[in-house]
Amino acid sequence: MNSPDLSIIIINWKSRDFVGQCLATLFGNNTTLIYEVIVVDNASFDGIAGMLASEFPQVTFIQCEHNLGFAGANNLAFARSRGRNVLFLNPDTEIVGDAIQVLVSTLERLPDAGMVGARLLNSDLSLQTTCVTSVPGLLNQTLNSHHLRTAFPRWKLWGMRALFESSKQPVQVQAISGACMLARRGVLNRVGAFSTQYFMYAEDMDLCVKITQAGSAIYYVPEASIIHHGGGSSARRQESDFSSLMIRESLMRFFALHRGRAYAASYRASLVVASALRILFLLIVFPILFNRRGFSGAVQPLRKWFNIFLWSVGLRPTALSRSLDEPAASAVRCDITDAPVIPQ
Repeated sequence: MNSPDLSIIIINWKSRDFVGQCLATLFGNNTTLIYEVIVVDNASFDGIAGMLASEFPQVTFIQCEHNLGFAGANNLAFARSRGRNVLFLNPDTEIVGDAIQVLVSTLERLPDAGMVGARLLNSDLSLQTTCVTSVPGLLNQTLNSHHLRTAFPRWKLWGMRALFESSKQPVQVQAISGACMLARRGVLNRVGAFSTQYFMYAEDMDLCVKITQAGSAIYYVPEASIIHHGGGSSARRQESDFSSLMIRESLMRFFALHRGRAYAASYRASLVVASALRILFLLIVFPILFNRRGFSGAVQPLRKWFNIFLWSVGLRPTALSRSLDEPAASAVRCDITDAPVIPQ
């Protein structure tokens, strides 16, 4: 059997309803592509198996008994996939029009392209500026804030100037969001797909770096739009503090792997100063925040930055903290329900 044009991989963790919406928009669009869809449940057991069996039997489903993390689950599905190109797609996305066709056509007509990404939109259809970014570095991570990014969106520091260009042509960028990454299979084979040194966060930036280091380019495709609801896989709000620490731990791992341990230690040290300044500022404006957001709304950012401060000085390890030499996920047995590729 000939290989399909495309393999679409979706990782689920307590996002069954989002997956259903995503697949409905995917299968509801006409395309000339021959593709397969693989959904991996990362041990959430949220009823997605039954939903897929009844509503989307054409999907190949993989049920994992343990959570492999984002990287491990994507690599598992990639190993099972057969498409000439591979699309890693977040569960909380919806396809707009012929976005998938545009992405595939762009990837295949640009000889130097190893991976391409779409224009991501928020639920209200406003632009999601995180769909294009610069590779993480000490300066852009220390200064990173919503207010600065909003006030100075064209700063080279953020790497998102391409989002504000009037041209509709593909633009070469440093990195794209892991919510929508379309890559050539040959390129993924060459770089080893996602690194399982990360359990969650930063693995998309790691893949972008590996692809560019291998000599291929990454492009942002403004004519392909995908709605990314964002946060759909975070089932409980109380996990936000944990997530904020995991983001920074993953970044420290990224710096250690790509720039050395001294650079990673400098990043952690910079967070001591940055978090202390944030705490001081939040204490000063606490009365204003209290009046606008109430007590819980004013306390939440204080708690977040206090936890980051404790982590940066080594007093608040995350639940998944481990040696930088140890892989973040390992393979476990998963049950696979096969389905055919889908000609349209």
